[in-house]
Amino acid sequence: MGSNYSHLTPTERATIMLMLRDGKGVNQIARMIGRAASTVSREIQRQPQRDALPYEATRAAAHAFAQSRRCRNPRKLRPGKPLFDKVAGYLRMGWSPLQIAGRLKRMHPDDATQTACHETIYVALYALPRGELRRDLLACLRQEHQTRRPRSAGTARKDRIAEELRIAARPEDVAERQIPGHWEGDFIKGAFNRSAVGTLVERTSRLVMLAKMDSLDSLAAQQSFERIFMGVPPELRKSLTYDRGSEMARHADFTLHTGVKVYFADPYSPWQRGSNENANGLIREYLPKGTDLSGHSQADLDELAYKLNSRPRKILDFRTPYEVYDELQTRLLKESASVALGH
Repeated sequence: MGSNYSHLTPTERATIMLMLRDGKGVNQIARMIGRAASTVSREIQRQPQRDALPYEATRAAAHAFAQSRRCRNPRKLRPGKPLFDKVAGYLRMGWSPLQIAGRLKRMHPDDATQTACHETIYVALYALPRGELRRDLLACLRQEHQTRRPRSAGTARKDRIAEELRIAARPEDVAERQIPGHWEGDFIKGAFNRSAVGTLVERTSRLVMLAKMDSLDSLAAQQSFERIFMGVPPELRKSLTYDRGSEMARHADFTLHTGVKVYFADPYSPWQRGSNENANGLIREYLPKGTDLSGHSQADLDELAYKLNSRPRKILDFRTPYEVYDELQTRLLKESASVALGH
């Protein structure tokens, strides 16, 4: 069982033919050529038996070759077919194969002809012949790889934070993501660390918000994040988990003006802000490292956030962050109305 399967050779087929003519049995033939008896039996039975002809090596080889060239089941995703065109359209919108597969399943739960798993999508893309269509669609993949590759990651941060501001002091229910209004934040920086964009992610809905930074100091960070949070309902402004970056040095004033309590993650622990780290990776597709970020207006960043928030997410059962965020707002409004009415 340790060796790989190989097809019968012309010599082995000739041996089968001669031994059959000599009246040898399947087990004897199998021992002679070093094959399993089942392999020999299938080989004999597989040959067409028109006119009760005996097994003949040349005819058997021709039949095996014809079988090997026979087209298997056609691919579910083929260029020119409606499902392929739909998948290609989603890819061009920036959706990943996993997001597309999950969304199609959600849209057509009982119609397998309108769905495709993410593996089928990858196979269809990498099976495309060389040409403009292949280049176009592979360029839509997150990493634009011409072949599939494993992912890797790594990040580091700073230290020295008061005990009451450390993530260990954060209420335990924040980690469960059941209560909306808890956020994660960070900076992504441009070429030579001369420009930056602030990133915010709501932990329950994974909604992304981006803030234009006029500079990289703590005052700019405070003002930019405050401007973003002023557009968030008070019920969804509970806490912000940040890394150890010095740009949040004015966190006390930020909390005073917004009501958002700031907690700082442990050093060298990017997983404590996993949603934000993941979002930063997606944002880097549009704002690559080594580029000047100062040229992007707040309107540009809002448009980018819209693209990210309109994508279905596996973690959200292939709903979009916008859909989940809207559900949270609606729920909070109903709860507030009920409290106001004394119910």
